Amino acid sequence: MKNLKSNKELLILIQKDDRVAFYHIYERYCKRLFGFVLKYVKQKEDAEEIVQEVFVKIWESRNKIDTYSSFESFLFTVAYNTTISMLRKKANETKYFEHVKSLQSVNSSPSLIDEIHFHELKDKVQSLLDELTPRQKEIFQLSREEGLSHDEIARKLDISVNTVKKHIANTLAFLKSRINKNLTVNLLFAFLFLT
Repeated sequence: MKNLKSNKELLILIQKDDRVAFYHIYERYCKRLFGFVLKYVKQKEDAEEIVQEVFVKIWESRNKIDTYSSFESFLFTVAYNTTISMLRKKANETKYFEHVKSLQSVNSSPSLIDEIHFHELKDKVQSLLDELTPRQKEIFQLSREEGLSHDEIARKLDISVNTVKKHIANTLAFLKSRINKNLTVNLLFAFLFLT
């Protein structure tokens, strides 16, 4: 392993399930990746969590990695998308809870019911997404979970931007039609998925 210096050589071994080679890639990039992510999330614990998640993704997709492309570019793109996904999730959750607080009277304590609704809605949406076509679900998740723009999704899937927009609009319309008409739940839906 001492003579293996290039990423390409290490990646070829990683594709053969070589954990030592994977450790060398991890050691080569973990500190730089941590610094890169920390600039966005500002929290050490969040940055560490994202770095771990990125390397788990790399290991899980090791057989799909193109050893002839820039691994570094690929790695930092995965890190960026994972970071944006976490920031979006945190922003949506914070936005919702701040909104609920503003609706409550000054003397009332935070409502456990609202928090339960929040988690119920997320579970409900997840089960509804399973009813979509694989392509609709993929596009929606790339948009809402990975935080990719319409242009980025179109390039990634080799389809037009209009097709991406159409799929997302149809998915949102489908979700809206199937979500409970309860006001609190609708507020949650708007804050989580329409913003």
